[in-house]
Amino acid sequence: MIYIGIDISKYKHDCFIATETVDYQFSFENSQSGFKELLDYFKPHPKQEMIIGLEATGHYGENLKSFLTFHGYKFMEINPFLVKKFGEAQSLRKTKTDKKDAQMISTYMRSVDYKAYHHQSYHISALKSFTRLRFKLISIRTKHYNMMTKVLDVIFPEYKPFMHEQGYSETSLYIIKHFCSPERIAKLNDEHYDKLRRLSMGKFTYPMFVKLKHLAKSTIGVTQDHQLFKLKTSISYVEMLNHDIEKTEQQIISLMKKYPTRIETIKGVGLISAAIIASEYGDVSLFSNPAEMLSYAGLDSTIKESGTMSSTGKLVKRGSKLLRTTLIQVSTTVMIYNPVFYAYYDKKKQEGKHHRVAQVHLAKKLVRVIHHLEKHQINFDPKLLK
Repeated sequence: MIYIGIDISKYKHDCFIATETVDYQFSFENSQSGFKELLDYFKPHPKQEMIIGLEATGHYGENLKSFLTFHGYKFMEINPFLVKKFGEAQSLRKTKTDKKDAQMISTYMRSVDYKAYHHQSYHISALKSFTRLRFKLISIRTKHYNMMTKVLDVIFPEYKPFMHEQGYSETSLYIIKHFCSPERIAKLNDEHYDKLRRLSMGKFTYPMFVKLKHLAKSTIGVTQDHQLFKLKTSISYVEMLNHDIEKTEQQIISLMKKYPTRIETIKGVGLISAAIIASEYGDVSLFSNPAEMLSYAGLDSTIKESGTMSSTGKLVKRGSKLLRTTLIQVSTTVMIYNPVFYAYYDKKKQEGKHHRVAQVHLAKKLVRVIHHLEKHQINFDPKLLK
């Protein structure tokens, strides 16, 4: 076999090729000419004998991976942390260079079960890109939500507790955008109420409308021009972000039609959550068992053994934070719709587990279910849950 390690970087990549008779190393640019140079090095070797390993290093390797796939080469993506630990086990010396890393990847490939990355090129990459973009947009929006709340704590501190909502609904945004000060909110009339009722689809009732006006009249807040400016600025950003999030979700929904997954057949898992889980895991067939999927998401626990002592610690929390967070959050929704999941959660609570710990156990059970569904390509059937 021919073991090839490629260390990815922004402007150039380093490659180490190890055959039975000779080893050689070279660098090539992250460009069309550099990729052609790589092909020239590959041509003397049969494709079926080539074991290619790349470190998973974000977007810097995307063009190279697409190029290799286009030319019929298979490759395996490796977690850089695993290569680092493997290298530390080989030597006590602390040496790190791009050339050394490429050689270490090549050596590492000899010690692992080679699982070529099934590059469902466009769909999975695009889906992952859109779900991560959505996550970033929501994170930015949350920062503006927090800024708005800080302003309202000064000019109208009674507002947020009264509305009792996470974030800001369309109705809430309309109120503070068009009637930003308590003085103006206190003067709202029945015509304004009709608009608010329609916006909220009847959820904003007339008693709530009257109560809000009363709170505005008796507020302890102090209206300040610079605070109102901050509020209006954040509102404009939030409206723009809401539009971008909606457009991004439309792209995700469209891509999910082209990337079939059994995850969304689980009652309680929404399409967006299914998209996040599917895109972060990629090809589930690359995982031999659910334990590998748990480790990939950082949901496995640290294990400490010494002599006769053995204990498990906190979550490892490596891997994708978005994947881990989504699995934990969605497991709570799944529990609502599936009695077996709820029974499992209740069992953990009865064992004295904290709510958050019980949630993690639910997420682990969910991962085991997902692995089974994707491996056997079957839809979720709650009757088969154990």
